[in-house]
Amino acid sequence: MGIRFFKPYTPSTRHSIRSDFKELTGSQKPEKRLLVKFHSAQGRNNKGRITIRHRGGGHKRRYRLIDFKRNKFNIRGKVISVQYDPNRNARIALVAYEDGEKRYIIQPDNLTSGNLVESGPNSSLNIGNALPLENIPLGYEVHNVELYPSRGAQLARSAGTSAKILAKEGDFVTLKLPSKEVRLVRKECYATIGRVGNTSEMNFTIGKAGRSRWLGRRPTVRGVVMNPCDHPHGGGEGRSPIGRKHPCTPWGKPALGVKTRTRKKSTSIFIIRKRP
Repeated sequence: MGIRFFKPYTPSTRHSIRSDFKELTGSQKPEKRLLVKFHSAQGRNNKGRITIRHRGGGHKRRYRLIDFKRNKFNIRGKVISVQYDPNRNARIALVAYEDGEKRYIIQPDNLTSGNLVESGPNSSLNIGNALPLENIPLGYEVHNVELYPSRGAQLARSAGTSAKILAKEGDFVTLKLPSKEVRLVRKECYATIGRVGNTSEMNFTIGKAGRSRWLGRRPTVRGVVMNPCDHPHGGGEGRSPIGRKHPCTPWGKPALGVKTRTRKKSTSIFIIRKRP
C-alpha cells in the first residue's frame, strides 16, 4: 500500500498523492459472473427530485458483488487475485473455493494471492477468516462486522478501518468501532480477522477538480457567497458574516456540529459510549 508522488509538471500533479497500486496482484479482469449493472441515481429520489446535492456525472461503473455474509462454512478458498474496485476505497480479493465457486471479499491488510481463507465457528484465527464474535479472543482487530446475525457485514468496511474486541458478557460482545464509539453486538454476529487493506488511502490527495468530477462529485458553493433567496447565510456587502447565531443548512436547519441521531432510537441501549 505505497504512496505515489508526482513531479510538479502541472498544477494538478504538484499536489496529487495517489496509490502506487502495488498491492494489486494477478489478473485485473473482473469476474464476469460477479458483475452487475450499476445505475447512478445522481442524488435523485424515486420522483426524480434532487435530495442529495453535488452528485452527478462521473465515470461509468459496474458493480462487483461482494460476499459480506461469508456463509460458505467449512469450505476453504484460495485468493486468486487482489483487484481494484471503483465503487469503494478498499481493494477486493477474488476467492476460488474448493467446490468451484468464486466470490469477491473485501481484502484485509496483508492478504495476497495464494493465501487461504475460510469461514465458520471452527476456523483458525488467521487474517481473512470469518468467525462469530464469541469465538474471537479479546484484543483482536476485526472488520466486516455484522450488526445482526446473518444480515451481512455493516461495520468497519472502509479502507484501513477495524474494530477492536474489548469484552464479552452474556449474549453480547463489546466493540470499539473506528469512530471511537463503544457498543454491544450480538455474539452470534460474524466478523473477519484483521483490518481492511489499502491503509494509505487516508493520505491520498485528489489534486485537481477534474478528478472529483470523475468520481461523480459536482462543485460545492459556500452559502455565504449566495444571495439571500438561495441560502440563509447569503446576502450582505462583501465578505459578511453569516448573520445568525449558528450555521444553517439551505433549508434553515442547524448544521456543523449538531447531532442528528434520533434521540429515541431503539438501538441506543446498545451504545455504551458515544462517538466524540
